[in-house]
Amino acid sequence: MLEAPEIGAVLRYHRRRSGLSQSELAALAGIGKTSVFDIESGKQTVRLATLMAALRALNIALTLTSPLMAECSQALKTSQNATQGEDPS
Repeated sequence: MLEAPEIGAVLRYHRRRSGLSQSELAALAGIGKTSVFDIESGKQTVRLATLMAALRALNIALTLTSPLMAECSQALKTSQNATQGEDPS
């Protein structure tokens, strides 16, 4: 599992390979330059929405995995279908 410093390193690598400065990435992502610096520095208190915006701007996908993920996905689909008034079967 990646920790904050590794996530920051991945973001920094992609930003640099894309030829972007921290300010340019911040502008593309709609976040502050300090937020990009904080993510790249491995700061653990970055807001999830801020991190996701930076990842989207660099076309980095975040994937969740667990032994229960298939079961969770099915439960979420069933819940969405019920919310939308569809038959869950």
